[in-house]
Amino acid sequence: MKQLTLAGFVIFLFFLTESLTLPTKLQDVDDASITQKFIEENIGYITVIAFSQYVQEASFEEVDRLVKIMTKYKGQCSGEVTLPDCPRLTNDILLEKTCAVKGLPQKYNFSHCCSMVDLERERCFFHNKKSDVGFLPPLPTLDLEEKCQTYKNNRESFLNNCIYEVSRRNPFVFAPTLLTVATPNCFRTKAEPVIQYLKALSSYQKNVCGALVKFGPQVLKSINIAILSQKFPKIEFKELTSLLEDVSSKYEGCCEGDAVKCIRRRSKIMSHICSKQDSISSKIKDCCEEKIPKRGECIIYSNKDDRPKDLSLREAKFTENENVCEQRDANPDIFMAEFLFEYSRRHPELSTPELLRIARVYEDLLEECCTTENPPDCYGNAEYKFNETTQRSLKIVQRECEHVQNLGKDDLKYHYLIKFTKIAPQLSTEELTFLGKEMVTALTTCCTLSEEFACVDNLVDLVIGELCGINENRSINPAVDHCCKTDFAFRRPCFEGLEADKTYVPPSTSQGLFTFHADWCQAHKEELQRKKDRFLVNLVKLKPELGGEELQSLPTDFSNVVEKCCKAEGPEACFSEEMAGKPRF
Repeated sequence: MKQLTLAGFVIFLFFLTESLTLPTKLQDVDDASITQKFIEENIGYITVIAFSQYVQEASFEEVDRLVKIMTKYKGQCSGEVTLPDCPRLTNDILLEKTCAVKGLPQKYNFSHCCSMVDLERERCFFHNKKSDVGFLPPLPTLDLEEKCQTYKNNRESFLNNCIYEVSRRNPFVFAPTLLTVATPNCFRTKAEPVIQYLKALSSYQKNVCGALVKFGPQVLKSINIAILSQKFPKIEFKELTSLLEDVSSKYEGCCEGDAVKCIRRRSKIMSHICSKQDSISSKIKDCCEEKIPKRGECIIYSNKDDRPKDLSLREAKFTENENVCEQRDANPDIFMAEFLFEYSRRHPELSTPELLRIARVYEDLLEECCTTENPPDCYGNAEYKFNETTQRSLKIVQRECEHVQNLGKDDLKYHYLIKFTKIAPQLSTEELTFLGKEMVTALTTCCTLSEEFACVDNLVDLVIGELCGINENRSINPAVDHCCKTDFAFRRPCFEGLEADKTYVPPSTSQGLFTFHADWCQAHKEELQRKKDRFLVNLVKLKPELGGEELQSLPTDFSNVVEKCCKAEGPEACFSEEMAGKPRF
């Protein structure tokens, strides 16, 4: 996922040393102790993140009140660890104290969660998170000089407010990431790369958590095998399986929104990696010298290690060994994990979803071959099957990159706005315009790179993850639900085959869609573009029978009408006349 690293990381460094209470160098102190010290000293920031992600509608004053409650709790436990609440998990205490704030559960509609306890309550709060943050007001805007002055006047309040605003708009981003990049996001004139970095991380972490929630720990394990094997190709399989245990437990904490557990478990993973540098990677030495939480972000987004020179292009034991079926039957999960490990570290050019597709193809092939009279003859053509699968995926990417070449950026966006709206018209206009823009970003980012295939396939998979959502009970329409829930690896090919949803019943009235007002003439260029995108999506929802070519020309017609009428003496009368004269409407 190297293409997601947008170099903005360094912008935050001069702030981090001032804003977070960082411990001494990791090698000087026991890792568990240093992590605990970091958590205790930054309990205020961690509370802001957790509460703002769980209750996104809450005001900063309400968040600040809870920070004071949790800081007081931390102070009591530091002085007297035998108090009844002190041994309990921090997230349990946080949720309990959140529920205890008078009137808050009723005000923000999470009373039902407060009637639960422990993991059930935690999961209830998690499912209450909202991906679509259109209900939140725009981020407050101050010029850089005003921000710096506010920071100097009350650093703690300013940083808490920054983390609050970023966290509630990114409810699925893991706490360590937010602790690392939230602060520079508030200095927007200097931090645009960080904003994009955070946005990319949000999609990735949400996609992985969605895989865990909808498909279970086995799919999460496969994703991590593919990613870690490509990143650390010289790691031994035994070492990888040991590391995977820590990685899987990290996601369980992070995806549930338990900020403290997430920080603690990720620190454990990074300690594991840094303690075995010689056998894992030659690229992480400098990262391992860093402090919490930057050490983790540095390792995750470091370059892939060089492929071992003695690593053969193919692992014959999985396709040319006469005892493949017996080895598989002895322990199917370990066997398939080792196959995915060996194939992934030999193919750094492939995307994570493609590696999972190859593993599924191999698993299905063995299911078939191991029941035949001569299994080796059957699975001997496995490499052909793998190449065939990759070629199909490559053709999808090539078609998409041809769209980038043949269509301008605006027409490319309109193409995907129309496509997404036709296959999933039940989604809100905001969600559909977001998906269209994300698709354009993915393709324009990747289609000129040398690693075009992996980049496109990885980033488009994140767009599909946004569409499918993170909650297992999300339902859009039968065809989309089938693609989202049947097979994680093959979601993308499944979506390629989708056409307009036949179960959709459009609204009976236009609901003011074709009523244009004079304020359109005062709209800035970006706002006018948003109006144009929304108009196109809403028109497709209203008239799904319109053809693609006809719809594709509408934004140009729309711009011409706005330009003409905004020059007229009576813009609203002009708009009414122009829209009434459009036969397609």
